[in-house]
Amino acid sequence: MNAVSSGFSPGRMNELPPDDVVFGCSEAMRTIRQKVEKVSGTNVPVLIQGESGTGKEILARLVHRNSVCGTGPFVKVNCAAIPGTLLESELFGFQKGAFTGAYADKPGRVEMAHHGTLFLDEIAEMDFGLQAKLLQLLQDGQFCRIGDQEDKRVDARVICATNRQLEKEIAGGTFRQDLFYRINVINIQMPPLRERREDIPALIDYFLVHFNQRFQRQAPRFSREVIDMFQRKDWPGNTRELENAVARYVILGSEEAFRNELFERKPAPINFEMREDGSIPLKSIAKQTIRDMERTLILRVLQANHWNRRKTAEVLKISYRALLYKIRQAGLPPKRTPRKPTISGENPKSSTGE
Repeated sequence: MNAVSSGFSPGRMNELPPDDVVFGCSEAMRTIRQKVEKVSGTNVPVLIQGESGTGKEILARLVHRNSVCGTGPFVKVNCAAIPGTLLESELFGFQKGAFTGAYADKPGRVEMAHHGTLFLDEIAEMDFGLQAKLLQLLQDGQFCRIGDQEDKRVDARVICATNRQLEKEIAGGTFRQDLFYRINVINIQMPPLRERREDIPALIDYFLVHFNQRFQRQAPRFSREVIDMFQRKDWPGNTRELENAVARYVILGSEEAFRNELFERKPAPINFEMREDGSIPLKSIAKQTIRDMERTLILRVLQANHWNRRKTAEVLKISYRALLYKIRQAGLPPKRTPRKPTISGENPKSSTGE
């Protein structure tokens, strides 16, 4: 996502969507719900696999919330977002003086998850060498900070998630087979949204209520025609893409504009000139394409907010000054052009766009 700060993306534990929204009514999710109910009462490792945007982290948080360690911390580590050289210290911490810049002892995420859950997102991205240290943690609950001489013990449940097929990673030599056996005690395969289309209407309703509240709008419910279009769409970005689509509808405020934007949108042609030497300036083409997309988005949000620039800046999550700069850069008018008076001598209302 990034998502438009999602209603489905996890925040604090009490902000999780209702179970009926998460699991829906499809047979695939009903089976997963039964598995979650059974595994939550134990403390065994869980591996959640599925495409990006299918709700793997939400499921991990539900398992944690309903488990024996549900009152403890839920500590997330995104293995793909932290460089391999830093991930070890982030996970296991370090002692003062362990390396240049280690001016004080620092506990790692593993220690922070004591009596709680350690959630390792995108586990397939973890360096092969670091996987051995994680294996030790799973085997005997012990680990060692960088620069320390003594092992520490921790009691934490480990839940891992990945959008890759770990069996293929093992065959390719990038993932340890013994670690796979340790984290794969309970395996949950999250289905893509296109395989649970009957759950889409309930998800739409949940997102619509959430974003109406968040953006202080009153966007009406979708027509049956648009819901049918939603259910026919493949949603390669899964629930995250659906969530962002509903957010866009609430912002645009018009089902017609949204329908054109989402379902009838065609990629704009990319104009470029080949250089005399036959090369194509990819960087400049990409920059121009991004500028064109940005201009279109800013114009749509300005129109949806009646050209109120401060409100537009809030919706776009940028500063007011940054918006004014982008408006100038995109060649958009600084204010909405006032309509001409229809009666002689009548002054048109000014529009400051503030």
